[in-house]
Amino acid sequence: MIYPFGEHMPKIAESVFIADFVTITGDVMIDEGSSIWFNTVIRGDIAPTIIGKKVSIQDNSVIHQSPNIPMIIEDEVTIGHQVILHSATIRKGALIGMGSIILDGAEIGEGAYIGAGSLVSPGKVIPPGVLAFGRPAKVIRELNEEDIKDMKRIVQSYYEKGQYYKSLQRNR
Repeated sequence: MIYPFGEHMPKIAESVFIADFVTITGDVMIDEGSSIWFNTVIRGDIAPTIIGKKVSIQDNSVIHQSPNIPMIIEDEVTIGHQVILHSATIRKGALIGMGSIILDGAEIGEGAYIGAGSLVSPGKVIPPGVLAFGRPAKVIRELNEEDIKDMKRIVQSYYEKGQYYKSLQRNR
């Protein structure tokens, strides 16, 4: 379900896969090759939500904002299942693990990995290229080549799955 809110209608690139039972409303922009998976809710009814290229937002995630604080997800980001993002900035190539919560004004650095079930407090900055984990999230270590390779594999895998499902939608 895609709804306007006030004068804002979501702007979604043609190549984006949107699964069944997704709700997107208001001031939301989703760029090429991204995928929004089953039962996700993206509300742009308070501030803008900007989602880059080849982003996967997996099942049952919720994205929202506080007044005047946009939600920004840069290119090639992976958002795991049941993640809550609220008025944060997620830099290019980051991965947010399943069940994590990222709160207002937090910034996740480029290529950072937030471990499953983590809580990133309001205003917290996670540096680029690190693994952060916990409640509240703390930097555990720098990522190694194997971590980075696996994160890139996940981006590509979700891109390909999204495009596969998008082709099925076209043929319905």
